[in-house]
Amino acid sequence: MHLDLAGNASAVFPATHYGYKAIRFNHIIFQQQRGVVYMRVKKSLLLTIITVLMSVSFLAACSSNNTSKESAPEGSSSKPETETTASDKYELGKEPLEFTFYGHYDWYTMPQWGDDEGSKWIQDNKKVNIKAISSGGNAAQKLNTMISTNDLPDVIWLDRASDLERLRQAGMLVPLDEYFDKYPNLKEWLGDKGANILRAEDGHLYGFPNWYTSQPNGNAGYVVNKKYYTELGSPKLETTDDLYNYLKLVKEKYPNVIPYQPHLAKDGQGMDILYSAFKENDHKYPGMRAVPEGDKLTSIFTDPAFREAMQYTAKLFRERLITQDAFTQTLDQIEESVMTGNVAVFASASPTEIAMKAHAGLAASDPNGGYFMIWPVHKEGLDKDKIFPGTYTTLGWNVAVITKAAENPEAIYAFLDWYTGPEGQTINFWGPEGKYWKGYEDDGITPKFTEEYVTDAAGLAEYQQLSTNLAWVGNTVFADRTKAKFEDSLPEEERNWSTRWQSEVTWKTQSNATEFISLNPLPDSEEGMIQQRVEDIYQLARTQAVYAKSDEEVISILDKAQADAAAAGYDKLLEFKTKKWEENKKKIAGN
Repeated sequence: MHLDLAGNASAVFPATHYGYKAIRFNHIIFQQQRGVVYMRVKKSLLLTIITVLMSVSFLAACSSNNTSKESAPEGSSSKPETETTASDKYELGKEPLEFTFYGHYDWYTMPQWGDDEGSKWIQDNKKVNIKAISSGGNAAQKLNTMISTNDLPDVIWLDRASDLERLRQAGMLVPLDEYFDKYPNLKEWLGDKGANILRAEDGHLYGFPNWYTSQPNGNAGYVVNKKYYTELGSPKLETTDDLYNYLKLVKEKYPNVIPYQPHLAKDGQGMDILYSAFKENDHKYPGMRAVPEGDKLTSIFTDPAFREAMQYTAKLFRERLITQDAFTQTLDQIEESVMTGNVAVFASASPTEIAMKAHAGLAASDPNGGYFMIWPVHKEGLDKDKIFPGTYTTLGWNVAVITKAAENPEAIYAFLDWYTGPEGQTINFWGPEGKYWKGYEDDGITPKFTEEYVTDAAGLAEYQQLSTNLAWVGNTVFADRTKAKFEDSLPEEERNWSTRWQSEVTWKTQSNATEFISLNPLPDSEEGMIQQRVEDIYQLARTQAVYAKSDEEVISILDKAQADAAAAGYDKLLEFKTKKWEENKKKIAGN
């Protein structure tokens, strides 16, 4: 039976939505949804309905008072929005909130919630407890098991890619549209335009973005050991030839030092970055396994710049200028080499996280020790200001989705929205009030940093190295503007290492790749199966090319990879990705 607020009756309609007010009278449930009340009742109890019809007036009284207001945050439309009264929102901290969280990555292990100062403060003051579910180092298998057994966690943190789409199509995710309009922070900082790009094919929002932004950001680049660089005469490090000559000097002078240390080379970390040196306006093509040419996406294996970059990388490797265990070393081994200062150049999509902590330790024991960043290297003849070793997108990195296993998805969204807002971000970045910040600036949201922010750089770096693994809904603009504004007021020697090099180098050398997001097909589709075959071909060819003994062998390997990929259906996959690319451009244009 369906009752509107005027008391009119119609057919039975089972309430299946989340987060709405409900009142139970014995076996009768009244549930309010968008100003309409739904009643669920067994047939045997139909006659008792009359005795509780007066309860409708109570629900009507609980209904929100809607008024119109103009809201025009940066990047959003100026259309009137619906105002929600405070009593209609979930009040974070009023009652305990516990939910399960799964990070869908082989490499990711969530730190114990409550062990660090920031999450402990949230646990104590907002009554939020988060229980981690580990991938066990095999994320693909873990998610497949969750789906097949219908045993999903409350929140999944994952890439905006095929697994997200698979969950959506299976009807396992909670749409977030209503919450996006109801809670303030994501709507203000992402804006309607950003939300439109994030929407799925059905027009709904399902993912809460991480590190979304309206300005350039990112950390990809090259970190150089100050001690060795100074002792070798501070040579020019601008071109690929300069880098090659410098690495040779390091090898000759310091035989026990790693000349060039990539991050996880098996994932392309520290290797793909060299590709950007050979091509202007690079959009991180290795990750797409495709290269834009005009209005089409074409093969990466035949791209002249990719071929030249692979020849250069192979040359560095066979001359032992790149660590010889690049494809087998662990994260712990990489971090140890950087922390101990046993590398001359360290390159990654985000080298600052390790290098910031390493710099603080080395500089403390040796005034001439530590690390600095250089402008990205480029092939001689190219414009250095058009070389981009990394990218950023409006939507940032990945998303947190709320599954239908969650008992109270609105409460979880309320927490994520608070966490992405100024207070949540301040605690995640700089800890609870008192040590690194105290009080707020006149705007009421920007923290005032204390002297310890400067004097305890090592402690702050240690805290942030941990808290970054709890940054699931990072608000790039708030974080970057806040720290950059304060850092600009300090003398150079007192500035935070990471923030300094972000401001001077990395934020200026990342390209906007928003138009290239979400190009991958579903794994079980024809294009998805082609993509997996092409991915296997790419991974094998890249490794073989790095180990090649000559430039000619590199080209031979890539020629074979192209032939194998073509036989696997690469052209069909490129057509699919091109179509997705065109759709993205239309969304960005507002069409």
